[in-house]
Amino acid sequence: MTIKEIENPLINYLLHLGDNALLMGHRNSEWCGHGPVLEQDIALTNIALDQIGQARNFYQYAANLITEITNEKVTEDSLAYLRDSWDFKNCLLVELPNGDWGRTVLKLFIVSAFQFFLYQELEKNSIPQLSAIASKSIKELNYHLRWSTDWVLRLGDGTEESKQRMKQAIDELWPFTEEWILFTEYELKILGDGHSVIKDKWKEKINTVFAEASLEIPSEIWMQQGGKKGNHTEHLGFILAEMQFLQRAYPGAEW
Repeated sequence: MTIKEIENPLINYLLHLGDNALLMGHRNSEWCGHGPVLEQDIALTNIALDQIGQARNFYQYAANLITEITNEKVTEDSLAYLRDSWDFKNCLLVELPNGDWGRTVLKLFIVSAFQFFLYQELEKNSIPQLSAIASKSIKELNYHLRWSTDWVLRLGDGTEESKQRMKQAIDELWPFTEEWILFTEYELKILGDGHSVIKDKWKEKINTVFAEASLEIPSEIWMQQGGKKGNHTEHLGFILAEMQFLQRAYPGAEW
């Protein structure tokens, strides 16, 4: 039995959460040494480390469940480094290239706003280990959201150039936002009625910050989706080629 053949809502959901966190962490880590100033470079690098740590927690839990079902040893490393692009369940937004600083912080704000309210709901979940991971992660998400919000406000309500770059970033990224609140069957089975709370709070946060930053949400645009079901952009293949190279070239390699 392969991972793809496992019809378990919790496992699929854990992979979805882990994939989102891993790819956001990988993308943000690409800024290490390239940030506009040292302090902000370090801040974003630490955020990337938080996200990779969250991915590890979700993958470890999923790996234990998969091992129990299949009787085949699965680890967090095999989930991150030995699955193909069609096995990943992340939202399309997290795999998109960073672009400039404005686009990067806008993407982080959109994702962090959603995850913050998501983890608030998961913290109340009846599954103890999932609740514990959410409880630990929400402390980090509080900082991610505050940091990215400050940058959206600074750039959106800043100079003419910074505002123009933020407008361009919104035009490029907004078509990938609705996927976050189009919940799949495996998400709904874990979240229950909590999904509507997450959706409403996320929309309210986005609207409030955009209004304060003098930014507008695009209307009547085509929304992209499919990542949660394994249909991805071409960018994911390039990420995996880089991220998985060592493990695939030297199977079982350890530091």
